[in-house]
Amino acid sequence: MVGILRRGFFVGLQTAWTLGKVIFPITLIVSVLQHTPVLQWLIQLVAPLMKWIGLPGDAAIPLVLGNLLNLYAGIGAILTLHLTVKEVLILAVMLSFSHNLLIESTVASRTGMSIVLMVIVRIGLALLSALLIHHLWHGGSETAQYGFVSNLPEQLTSWGAILFAAVKKACLGIVQLALIVIPLMMAIQILKERKWIHAFSKWLAPVTKALGMKENTSLTLAAGLVFGLAYGAGVMIQAVREDGVSKHDLTLAFIFLVSCHAVVEDTLVFVPLGIPVWSLLCIRLATAIVLTMFVGFIWNRVIEIKRKEAA
Repeated sequence: MVGILRRGFFVGLQTAWTLGKVIFPITLIVSVLQHTPVLQWLIQLVAPLMKWIGLPGDAAIPLVLGNLLNLYAGIGAILTLHLTVKEVLILAVMLSFSHNLLIESTVASRTGMSIVLMVIVRIGLALLSALLIHHLWHGGSETAQYGFVSNLPEQLTSWGAILFAAVKKACLGIVQLALIVIPLMMAIQILKERKWIHAFSKWLAPVTKALGMKENTSLTLAAGLVFGLAYGAGVMIQAVREDGVSKHDLTLAFIFLVSCHAVVEDTLVFVPLGIPVWSLLCIRLATAIVLTMFVGFIWNRVIEIKRKEAA
């Protein structure tokens, strides 16, 4: 057992290093940009488009912060705005599909996935969901009541302090990553060497098969669902290397996960907004299932047609 844990530790350490080389510079850059006119410029650029999806202009603030930073930044910004229940729901659904784009997309691309494809799918789902809620739901006109107010952002007055805070935040991000990824990879190593992973894959086989993937994709799906794209990417990278996950199955897995990942954390963080989080979870899960099955069906049909033509 000690040998298994040691091997898992070194695999986790290597994975944390691989992901950290991506997360650190992006976190550093975006943290510095928070204190420059760049984010305000982006907010002003997006604000006029808000009315098309049923949102006021200042709703651009949480959207920009949530997509460039993380869900917590986006939610913190929502808590400072006077919005209706419908507007909060639109923002929550959009941010659940599209958040932390820079880090999650770049880290996930280490598995071989296209950053452009992931960004297009996530932003596309966010916009489509907003349009559907805006035009199909006619309720929610009452003012939203938030569970608690957010903490005020840190006020930094010098570039030295800004840079120090950015480096500190980036370093903490790496530490947090390591604290999650290393134990996770050690647990995965135990599952693999004890042959328990095969039982797990067989248990999830009907789900992965229904989504158009082989059973060796189950670990990738489970990691993304529980830990999210950024932290789950470590398991995904190992799955591609060791389990022989095909490009076809990996693409379908990521289409599913960009729609619905980190289902526990990314659902519970919306509780302070006072919206029905179970509805939010159902929307994400249903969208992921339908979209993945649709893409898988079309893809398999195209492959089948090409095989018939070749024969």
